[in-house]
Parts: sequence; structure tokens; C-alpha cells
Amino acid sequence: MPFPFPNSTLLLLLLLFTPPSSLSTPSLPSGDVDLLEFPLNLEYLEAEFFLWAALGYGLDRVAPNLSLGGPPPIGVRKANLDPFVRDIVTQFGYQEVGHLKAIKQRVKGFPRPLLDLSAKSFATVVDNAFGRTLDPPFDPYANGLNYLLASYIIPYVGLTGYVGANPNLQSSVAKRLVAGLLGVESAQDAVIRTLLYEQLDKKVHPYNISVAEFTDKISVLRNKLGGAGIKDEGLVVPPELGAEGKISGNVIAGDENSIAYARTPEEILRIVYGTGNESKPGGFFPKGGDGRIARSYLGKEEY
Repeated sequence: MPFPFPNSTLLLLLLLFTPPSSLSTPSLPSGDVDLLEFPLNLEYLEAEFFLWAALGYGLDRVAPNLSLGGPPPIGVRKANLDPFVRDIVTQFGYQEVGHLKAIKQRVKGFPRPLLDLSAKSFATVVDNAFGRTLDPPFDPYANGLNYLLASYIIPYVGLTGYVGANPNLQSSVAKRLVAGLLGVESAQDAVIRTLLYEQLDKKVHPYNISVAEFTDKISVLRNKLGGAGIKDEGLVVPPELGAEGKISGNVIAGDENSIAYARTPEEILRIVYGTGNESKPGGFFPKGGDGRIARSYLGKEEY
């Protein structure tokens, strides 16, 4: 007996009456889920830092569904930026909102962790980088240059994390997502480095320390905290460490073949905690990061 519907009509009926859950993207391998969830920690951090600095408010106003009731960030505020830098930072902020959405379309994720984006938190990083207490304390929100230097501290860490995660992913869906995220994070870092490179020799008021030295000290600190050798470079390097070993200008960081450095989740936690220990929260994450990878290290050491 012939079926009463043409094939095309049957397909349409099947689509209309099939539960949405059965049409969703195939589940990812558990390892891919972990590696996609982990960078949410950095994406939350960047989203709040950029949105607040540019607009004076963050995810709880821009996209409250993304923060999932997580605690509001500590100490973050609107920065004193000129219109040009504010425009760029606003774009960065909304880009990070998109990144959060993109990741959460593939994995469940977790609520925004407690973030410390206070001036004191950044001042601690800078003091540790210089090995002394700057007077007055470094304030990332005081002016555009300070804010760009503070921005130098953050996106690059996430960039190296995506580079490190990509070869460990199994599914093409996860690899495509991470490649797309990496492209934009790399571009953000390149913009920040370029804006700072234009002011390479400028002294950061009132410290009489050049922009070049600031970036170098921050990169050295991140290498030290990460504990895995050189994976970070300032805007000026010895020529032998520059591209093809021939130039000291270093507007984009890379290895001896100008390939982006990779970091593991453990290295990233050591850096953003500011403790050099993935089991000891602090810094920008007073209570630690979230997701299975970050949580697996919590409680392994008294703190």
C-alpha cells in the first residue's frame, strides 16, 4: 500500500513533531566538555573587565542569563578612557559576551565565579612583577594607558590556553569552536600590544618606568608563575629572541618560529591565581575557578 504522503511532506512532519532534544548537537566527549568549560573562567573575567571599564556595568545588566546568579565581581569600575580606547574596549566586552554564549551552546557551563577585579588586585600583580611596592599603587582604571597595561595582563593568558587545548580536543565541533575563539582572542591581544607598542618609550606616570619595561616585567612574572619556561614575552626582546632571531621589536609574541605559545589549564590557574600553584586560589579568583578541571585541584592544599 503506498504511503499517503510524499517523501518531502513526511520529512517535514517528522521535523515538526520530533522533540528538540533529539535534534540537538551530538554530545561531546567528556574530555572535550572539560576543555571547553575551563576557559569560561577567563571569558567571565574578560567580559566583566571590559564591559565595566567601558560602560560602567557588566554581565548582570548586559546578559544576566549568562552569569547564572554567580556573585558580582569585586572592585571593578568604569575606567577613565578616551573615546578611541573606550570604543575598542566596548567592542571587546561585547565580543566576550558572544564567547560566553558560544561556549554555553555546546556545554552546560557554570555560574560566574567570584572575581576580584579591584585596583588592589591589579596593583598586587604589578608589585609582584617589579619585586617592590609601587607608590602610589598602580590603578588600572585611572587612565587609558594604565588600563591598556592592565589589559596586557589578561587576554594573552586565555589565548595561550586555547592554543594548548586545541590538540587535545577530539571532536571537530569542539576544535572549530576553539579555533574561532582563539582567532578573536589573538586579535584582541594584538590590538592591545599594538596600542602599547606605539607608546613603547613613554613613561608611565608617576613611576618613571617605560611601557616597554612594564610589559617585560609582567611577562617575566607570568613565565615564573606558570612554571613551564618561556611562554610569554614583552614588547621588546633581545634580537635573538625576536622573529627569525633578527629583530628586537616584538609586537606579537611567538616562539622561535613565530608560533603562538601554548599553556595547560594548570599553568593558567597558577598565573590567574597569582600563587604559582593551581591548588592555591587567589589573585583574580579568590575562591578559585570553576569547572571540573579547576575544581579538581581545589582542596589539594590548605590555603
